[in-house]
Amino acid sequence: MRLWMSLLAIMLVLGLGAGCRSTTGESFGRNVDDDRITTEVKSKLAVVESGSSVTRISVTTTNGNVSLIGNVATAEDRAMAEQLAQGVKGVKKVANNLQVAKP
Repeated sequence: MRLWMSLLAIMLVLGLGAGCRSTTGESFGRNVDDDRITTEVKSKLAVVESGSSVTRISVTTTNGNVSLIGNVATAEDRAMAEQLAQGVKGVKKVANNLQVAKP
């Protein structure tokens, strides 16, 4: 009985992983990695000195490619956000689509 329950649990996990691929086109592990990368980038941006505008950045990750979208106050904030994102393990490329607000 215990063996059957273990086999059923394994089949359920494999089925969920296959279902994840069919809905997003990505494997279960790739989706988890992208979510981890997004979370780490957002966390790094959140610990930046207060008063900075880097916490108002939208972060998305697909296949290890991070996209930064939003507005920042200065060119330095824009460069810092890209550098922080690039420093996260698993990031292949950063698309910095941040706009510097006009004074």
